[in-house]
Amino acid sequence: MVGQLLLRGMIAGLVAAVLAFGFAWTFGEPEVNYAIGVEEQKAIAAGEDPGAEPELVSRDVQSTTGLATGLLAYGAAIGGLFALVFAWAYGRATGLGARAASALLAVAAWIAVALVPQVKYGPNPPAVGSGETIGARTSLFFALLVVSIALMVLAVLLARRLWASRGPWTAGITAGLAWLVAVVVILLAMPAINE
Repeated sequence: MVGQLLLRGMIAGLVAAVLAFGFAWTFGEPEVNYAIGVEEQKAIAAGEDPGAEPELVSRDVQSTTGLATGLLAYGAAIGGLFALVFAWAYGRATGLGARAASALLAVAAWIAVALVPQVKYGPNPPAVGSGETIGARTSLFFALLVVSIALMVLAVLLARRLWASRGPWTAGITAGLAWLVAVVVILLAMPAINE
């Protein structure tokens, strides 16, 4: 059963990746090309040659085949990981049905994995971020990602613990508020990067 669930999760991830590729290619790539143009103009204005460094992968490959390959691999991996987490959590974390449990898990995962880290350390396109801070930004982003996931797991464990004595509604609200306070404290405590 877990094998079929894993396969279905990976297929769902691939479908999502195809949709993400269409969106990124239509709306994201023009903005990235514009940012690269701004960066090249800044280099020319500073008297530098923007084409001096050898291009390891052409921009055409990056924006088509590279983008599609990366998104397909990422989509399959995230879909499979979601399916495995769902297989473990279903029946353990909540008494909800399969659809409701997967929707709740998807929302919680999106908040913990995508929203919280991006609030503090959002991605910077070329010509916006400083090359000197990319290592620090990446390290801080992944540290916040791990902390965010851990806080979400702790919130679920707290809700489960309170469920029997306080009821599902009070347990959910209490755990949600505890999670929110912890996230705000962590976001304020982590260093800001002002470029």
